[in-house]
Amino acid sequence: MSLNRRSFIGTAVSGAALAASGGLFSSFKGESASGKKKSGKLKISCQEGVAPGNTLTEKLDFMESLDIVGLEIWGGGLEKRVNEIQQALQNRNMKVSAICAGFEGWLIADDPAIQKKCMDSLKVIIGAAGELGSTGVIFVPAFNNQKSLPDKYARELLIGQMKELGDYALQHKTRILLEPLNRQECYFCRQVADGAAIVRDVNSAGVAVMGDFWHMTWEETNDRAAFLAAGDYLHHVHIASRKRRKMPGEDGVADNYINGFRGLKEINYQDYVSFECGSVGDSKITLPAAVKLMREQWKKA
Repeated sequence: MSLNRRSFIGTAVSGAALAASGGLFSSFKGESASGKKKSGKLKISCQEGVAPGNTLTEKLDFMESLDIVGLEIWGGGLEKRVNEIQQALQNRNMKVSAICAGFEGWLIADDPAIQKKCMDSLKVIIGAAGELGSTGVIFVPAFNNQKSLPDKYARELLIGQMKELGDYALQHKTRILLEPLNRQECYFCRQVADGAAIVRDVNSAGVAVMGDFWHMTWEETNDRAAFLAAGDYLHHVHIASRKRRKMPGEDGVADNYINGFRGLKEINYQDYVSFECGSVGDSKITLPAAVKLMREQWKKA
């Protein structure tokens, strides 16, 4: 029997993770080895730009036909779309899941003026997200091409910024969601456990972390262990195919999410798994196939 690096190291890391007793694992619950029943829900969401259709209504109709229950929206200009989105969702079994970015600047910039621009624009999006009942606003502290503070000072600054934004989000009955990215896009926060550690230090109920199967493909040795590390801090998940960031299933056998879904069940995950991806084929065909794949693999997890 042959083992590739990912499966071999993943097995080792998963075992080591489950043996850990403190730190991030203080919020962990539902581990199957303890005899607790795995639970959690698969609530499928889709970004507005991923769903087929020429109008928001057409997109929602198609999503609803697949029993997709969450709509993820771009954050730029969201405050101008609140009424449109609220009306479009009336009498549907669908809610706004996360709000994806759309802010200006970046939080850990070496320029205070850029930091302020980012804080101010995020607060506008947070306010609109609260009106829409969103689970949270996704943000990234900085991308690789954005000039930022050294990591030590960036982390200290970010914790204070996230505390302010998290408390503001709580006032609007929503959250901010820190997204770890793969090293091709960001070096500051690359693993789900990294993000969860920052969220823990912020210590605000308005702050959470999310996972993204695409980024996790390159940065995590084991999806399940990554989600276990996040525990109750995890409040959103993105999904895409694991080689080309297309629709799940379009990369064949590589598109296996069972290990990660098992972790979501074990932490009793109750939030959304949302499509953030392109499609090689016609999304009217590939999206239903991806939904079917997700549900089949969730049952196997």
